[in-house]
Parts: sequence; C-alpha cells; structure tokens
Amino acid sequence: MPTIHQPPRFSNLTPKASESWGLMKAAGSPNLIVTNQPVHIISTVSAHTNGSVDPATGFFEDLLMHIHLPRWAIFTIFGAGGLILLVCCLCICIKCCCKRKKRQQKDQQILLKGLNGRTATALVQPDTGDGDYGSTKQYRGKLLYSLEYNATLSELTVGIKQADSLKAMDLGRSSDPYVKVYILPEKSKVFETKVFKNTLNPFFNEQFTFQLSKSTLQKSTAVMKVFDFNRFTKHEIIGELRVHLCNIDWNHVIEEWQDLATPAKFEEESLGEICFSLCYFPTISKLTVAILEAKNLKSMDLGGSSDPFVKVQLTLDKRKWKKKTTSVKKKTLNPYFNESFTFEVSMDQIQRVSLVISVWDYDAMSRNDSMGKVFLGCHSTGNQLRHWADMLSNPRRPVAQWHSLLSAEQVNSTLGLKRNFPVPSKFKESQLLKKHFK
Repeated sequence: MPTIHQPPRFSNLTPKASESWGLMKAAGSPNLIVTNQPVHIISTVSAHTNGSVDPATGFFEDLLMHIHLPRWAIFTIFGAGGLILLVCCLCICIKCCCKRKKRQQKDQQILLKGLNGRTATALVQPDTGDGDYGSTKQYRGKLLYSLEYNATLSELTVGIKQADSLKAMDLGRSSDPYVKVYILPEKSKVFETKVFKNTLNPFFNEQFTFQLSKSTLQKSTAVMKVFDFNRFTKHEIIGELRVHLCNIDWNHVIEEWQDLATPAKFEEESLGEICFSLCYFPTISKLTVAILEAKNLKSMDLGGSSDPFVKVQLTLDKRKWKKKTTSVKKKTLNPYFNESFTFEVSMDQIQRVSLVISVWDYDAMSRNDSMGKVFLGCHSTGNQLRHWADMLSNPRRPVAQWHSLLSAEQVNSTLGLKRNFPVPSKFKESQLLKKHFK
C-alpha cells in the first residue's frame, strides 16, 4: 500500500519559519524528509536584553549597513560635510554684516552731502543760546585817562590822571592802588605809576610816551591795569581798561572817564599766524591735515629769529590720542612747510575729536619753547569752529584757512585735557616689587 505524504502541521511555527518551509518545498529538495514529528526552529537573531529597540538607533545602524564603506570613512565624510556647512553659514553672516556697514556708510554720505556751513556748525556744536555764564558784575571803580599822538615824532602819550571809587581789596576796606600801562601787541615797554597808600580815590597825574608809527598805531591797543599793592603777597588786579587806538580821532587830545572792566584772563599778544588745510574722508574714515605755512612768528632766539616746527595732535574725549610733527625750519619767522599727515578717525569719533596745532621753537641744548597754539573741533568757537564745520560739510575736499596763534595757557585751559595714567608693564611691576621687598 503506497505511503501517503501528508504535509506537516505548522501550528507552532513562526511566520518566518513557515515562509522558509514554503521555499524549500517549492525547490523540491531531494533530501527533504517529511515526518510527523514536531519541528523546532531555532532563531539566530539575538534578542535585546532591554526588550525594546530605539527607532533612531535602528535606522542609523541600517543606514550604515547599507553603505559599503568602512566606518572611519563614513565619519570622515560626515565631519567634512558639517565643516563645509559651518563655513558657508559664516560666509553668509560676514556678507550680511558688510552689506549693513555699506548701507550705514551710504547713509552717512547722504547726510554729509545735505549739510551746508550753518547746519554743519549746528552738528558739531548745538545752539545753546546766548547765556550769560558770569555771575552779577561787581563795580570796580573808574579811571580818568588821556591820549595824544604826535605824528611828526611818531609818539603816543598816555596820561593817567586819577581814579575814583575803586574796589576795596584790603581788610580795612581800602586799597593801595597803582596803574600799569603798555601797548599791545608789541608790549615792548611797561610803565607803572606810583603807589598810593590806603585810598580808593587816588590822583596820579603821570604821563608815559611810546614810540609808534602811524601804521602800527592803527593795529594797537592801549592797556591800563589798576593793581592793589601788597608787600608780601602777589599784587591783586582791581580792574582794567583796553582802548583800541584805530577808532580814535587824533586831531585833538582825548580825555575821558571810563568804568574799569573785569580783567581779561589771557593777554592778547601777537604770536603770528598759521595756515593749514583739513580734509575728511567719511567712507574710509581718514582725516588729512596739511601744514602749509606760518608767518609773523614770535622771535625766541637772541638773534631775533626762531627754529620753528609744528606738532599736530589729536585728542579723543579730552585725552591725548595721536601726534605727529613736521620738520624743523632753521632761522626764520615765516616758515614754509607743505607737509601732510593722515589719521584714522571714524565718523563716530570725529564728533569727539579735537585737533591741536602747536608751533614750537627747536632748541638743541635745552627744552623746546612753545610759540603758540590753536585747536579745532566740536568744542571750539569762532573761525576754528567754522573751519571744522566747512571740513565736515565738504567731504573729500581740502579746506585751507589762516588762524591766529593763541598762547599755550589759553588753549590748554579751554581744552581741559585729562591726565593719562600709564599702566606699568609686568617687567616694571616686578622690578618695583623687588625694590620694595628688599
């Protein structure tokens, strides 16, 4: 009786095992033995101890299995790709910043193009109004003087007649007055009257003669200063008179009373003039200063001449910042320099910068002497402020102008520079510590 082959029962087989069985059957394997015994399928896939698989980890493992490259090559490719992506992001950021900076520079350029002289002055020095910063004026008394000019002899005679109701400077409500008389700008001679003790109404009746030509007379000023004499301390000034001689009719003798004014803080002395040009480039943040020439400088040497040179200094926020100097011109009071200097100054800094131009007399054996100064910037006034405003309203164009030199004391007091406290280097600190602990 023939054997009937019945298919085995696979009630206990897994779906993968059933699929394997179907393939084997279809292939018609000759060694396939069919029995009625139960078949046990052993799985070769290792099970995780955790009982659950992370989907992200599984996906990454499957991706690595499908890439037919070593692990180190795969990681190298990923690292290079990340680096390229980072460099691209950095380039995009830099490009955006450059575009923003160019846009700001264009806005500043448009702003400067729309400026004129008046608006530029308002930009660097806002209108603060006409304010009287002095306190209530104190009455200082009055002085009777006389002026007479002899054209044939080129002589100016200044007479000091008397004073009245002078200000009391001593504790006893009195003063010891006397008068100093001189002519500006030369100030070649200074005359003094006698001292009158314990009086506020002295009678001087003294005359003083000055040799002045007609041309010099038109540019001169007669100065009469009333002082209180003190034997052991500095003499105190009570008041002064300044009479401009160009406004006087010399056909007759001038004699009049005038109230004494508050003394000037600085003397108006003729120190010469200097010509220089300014040019500002807002797009590249460059300030160019060209020192052209000077004239009628003050003689500082014994032979009636000088060896002038010019210092060009920038101050930022009232602190010394940058400095350059010209060459020395030997034995001249009218030097010609024609030297230019360039400083890097941003548009933000140009509002806080002051330019100080100072003329010096070079001395090989001793300290250099100051011959005069002038400064320009947002804190300057008059012609200096106008020159600075013209420079700002005409970018990329050199603007030249003559300026009268002022005394160093006057410029320094107006600038009010702060002192720079240098920080010692580590070497100096160690040397100081060694000296201290020895």
